[in-house]
Amino acid sequence: MSDALLAALDIGGTKIAAALVSPDGSVLARTRRPTPADRDAEAVLAAAAEALAELAESVHWPQVAALGIGSAGPVDIARGTVSPVNIPGWRGFPIVERVAELPAVKGLPVTLAGDGIAIAAAEHRYGAAQPYRNALCLVVSTGVGGGLVLNNELHTGTTGNAGHIGHISVAFDGESCPCGGRGCLERYASGTAIARRALATGWRPPADDASAVAVAESARAGDPVALAAFDRAARALAAGIAATATLVELDAVVVGGGVAETGDLLFAPLRTHLTTYAALPFAASVRLHRARLGTDAGLVGAAAVAAAALTR
Repeated sequence: MSDALLAALDIGGTKIAAALVSPDGSVLARTRRPTPADRDAEAVLAAAAEALAELAESVHWPQVAALGIGSAGPVDIARGTVSPVNIPGWRGFPIVERVAELPAVKGLPVTLAGDGIAIAAAEHRYGAAQPYRNALCLVVSTGVGGGLVLNNELHTGTTGNAGHIGHISVAFDGESCPCGGRGCLERYASGTAIARRALATGWRPPADDASAVAVAESARAGDPVALAAFDRAARALAAGIAATATLVELDAVVVGGGVAETGDLLFAPLRTHLTTYAALPFAASVRLHRARLGTDAGLVGAAAVAAAALTR
């Protein structure tokens, strides 16, 4: 089975991606669809099914040994269900069962992981977290997810949500979150939050594009409101990272996802704010890295989780 390929499905609030991944982490084929997050459960499943059906047309598909699913959370790996905060139509959705029934997938073992756990698996096996025994891996995109590696092992927790840093409170009297909490990191540091903050504080989007990508373009051009929105997101991230480092003693933090692709717009203020929030010596020593696998981390990580399940 060492030369077998893995199929991967990466489900987020903005896009659904699918890929064929080799044992060394290389992506051999890929496809993606927009996530119809404002529609019902079956419409979201249909987008995932289309992506997998397209992937199954590859000449490599007969070599696939298993499918790994990385999904925005919360997830429940014991039940095989997902309830992504940013996909309202999926609440307790039995994704493992429903995907296993798809014609392209039938007969393959299917393994579920939260997107943060998937990114942690990818970066620890192939990427920037490789040298470290204890690491937090973040995905900062439409939402904020995370996964922990402790003592060189993925730490999933009972349901698969350990390390879900996006729903740590960084403001005890802060904004209400769709998860039911208050002051969650995701409400301040996600791409959605950056765009919302910029609009609320006077930013005027060019060409009616009010996305975080457009905010980043304005920030690169020196727009002070756009820069302030990124600084606020970085400060919230620093608070969440410092809290986690204080709790479990991290060696490193790896940050990926679409917002991380903005580079120093995020990382420069994040490094600065970490010096304030991670004040204790054992937390202050944490190393900050940009995810090495980029936007492929979720797919490669889902495949890595599936590969690990085959050996159990």
